[in-house]
Amino acid sequence: MLRMKFRIEHISLNVLPMRTRFPFRYGIASMNALPHLMVSADLVINDQPIRGIAADGLPPKWFTKDPDTLFEQDLAEMLAVIQNASRIARHAATQDTTYFPWWQSLYQEQAQWASVKECPPLLANLGVSLMERAILHGLCTAAGCGIHALITHGDNPLQIDLGALHGELRGIAVADVLAPSPTDRTFVRHTVGLGDPLESDEAEPLNDGLPYSLDESIQSYGLRYFKIKVSGDAQADVSRLRKITEVITRNCGSDFHATLDGNENFQDMDSFRHFYAELSSDKSLAPLFGRLLMIEQPLHRSVALADEVAMPLQSWADGPGMIIDESDATLQSLPRALELGYIGTSHKNCKGIVKGLANAALLKSHQATHASSRPFILSGEDLASVGPVSMLQDLAVGAALGITHVERNGHHYFRGLSAFPQEVQDRVLATHPSLYHQHPEGFATLTIRQGQLDLSSINSAPMGSGTPLDPSHFPTLKEWIYSGGMACE
Repeated sequence: MLRMKFRIEHISLNVLPMRTRFPFRYGIASMNALPHLMVSADLVINDQPIRGIAADGLPPKWFTKDPDTLFEQDLAEMLAVIQNASRIARHAATQDTTYFPWWQSLYQEQAQWASVKECPPLLANLGVSLMERAILHGLCTAAGCGIHALITHGDNPLQIDLGALHGELRGIAVADVLAPSPTDRTFVRHTVGLGDPLESDEAEPLNDGLPYSLDESIQSYGLRYFKIKVSGDAQADVSRLRKITEVITRNCGSDFHATLDGNENFQDMDSFRHFYAELSSDKSLAPLFGRLLMIEQPLHRSVALADEVAMPLQSWADGPGMIIDESDATLQSLPRALELGYIGTSHKNCKGIVKGLANAALLKSHQATHASSRPFILSGEDLASVGPVSMLQDLAVGAALGITHVERNGHHYFRGLSAFPQEVQDRVLATHPSLYHQHPEGFATLTIRQGQLDLSSINSAPMGSGTPLDPSHFPTLKEWIYSGGMACE
């Protein structure tokens, strides 16, 4: 497996339009529909033709949180960065190359292009991440193994050099960053969106065969981990959190954990501290705040890494641990966050896999030199990802990193794999029989037992997913655009 060489013959982009079961309200956006983009890379690996695939939904108002633009404008920008990354990826691998030098060229040239275009780096790296996932899928397929096995192979076939990314990581092997073996089960951290019904009598039933309200989801899936979104309006949030706390404790007792997602609602740390004090002083919320694991990105990305954050964050000795998410845009984001006093960041594949490995190494290194402080965190977060490719690849990397609970919401806001052709669903059911099951109404959907997912098939499948679909069976990006697909809700 030493130095797996590859070249890229062609990259194609295909689209499947998808609609949510009900609106997913987060931050300033309420998602009803999105395009599901599939990347297909035709590779030659060690002189053998191999196809690598990746996929992601393109959600509104996450990569760029600008309230003044239409989603059609944001979507055009997302597609531009992906197309540009595709161009760079092909150009960097017209001749045989190895993974890490190829990735460095892709990352650096995309960053330079984004700087000239004044494109936010979080968005620019969406393109990088899709290309790297497709290539890693192809390399795993060629090697006949999962992503953990590929990265930890003794001869470092990917040639990843962490020291080339951060000087303090020199001498740390990428295999040492991962768990000794991939996590075989992970807890689902259920998203409670800002508009989700909390009890079954609050809204008209969807009658689509899946749980809808929070209490139904807990009872159906045995949930024990929750990610709760807040709006930043203390009065409204206290009222809603009281109800959420009552529903969770009624169904789980004290056997649960929770995180709060600040969704970039605050412009300075002092205003967030005041907000947090108001919430945490409410006695009815004590069961929730007593089980709180962390706070995610309360400050807007425009101020989250500013110098002014350091003093109020570092002086908040009894405050909750805070991590960044949307601010984790470049290789330098986490070092800056740790310097200011944050305790970690999130991993999701859309922010980059090599960057995620570097972040995991930085947190381990930082923990070793801060033994008396609270634990540093690499959390697992979601972007409404669904199978049969995107979510499974995300779970595979999370398992390799040893993450034991991960936000999952794609199965909640979308109706399983019902948007995909039946032959795709059947292939997923055959490849991942412990992860998916066939619903009585015929569609493939996740199997969540006691709040957990069984990752055994993911850990052995190439890049987590295997090859469950042929993207060329779906409209090309150009065909989708010409058919009016850009006019999304």
